[in-house]
Amino acid sequence: MEIMARQLTIDFYNCSTNRLNNLEEIKTIVRNVIQNSPDLQSAVIDQGHLSIIGAFKEGHLAIHVYTELKYAAVDIFTCGEDSDPEILSKELRKFFKPDKMKSTFLKRGDFGQQKDMKPKIKTRVAPLRKIKSTGAKVIKKLVARGNR
Repeated sequence: MEIMARQLTIDFYNCSTNRLNNLEEIKTIVRNVIQNSPDLQSAVIDQGHLSIIGAFKEGHLAIHVYTELKYAAVDIFTCGEDSDPEILSKELRKFFKPDKMKSTFLKRGDFGQQKDMKPKIKTRVAPLRKIKSTGAKVIKKLVARGNR
């Protein structure tokens, strides 16, 4: 056995607001992602803060949504050598449609096989966001040249 489990934490920034406000729609996508697990709990913590937690055969998933911030925090824990939390992550990314995401991946339960537990951190920016930023830079340069 190489490792016992994998844990993926994800921050979705500037998500599609119409999806963040609908708890039932979020619960539906979570059920689909974790294959209709009956062990799904949800709560409205306070105005603009939703929480969904689901247990499934290979692990568990937790999502906290902050509608005013257009932000969703996701934790995915999967057990087994062949488990892949990235598959679940891709489906959630399609649903929330963030402009930017940051993910941290941990291998859990290595029992001393690895010398340290360094996480793999990835930051992705949605292509549309990159285009908007590049376009703004080009316009600034063109305006600057026009003012000369």
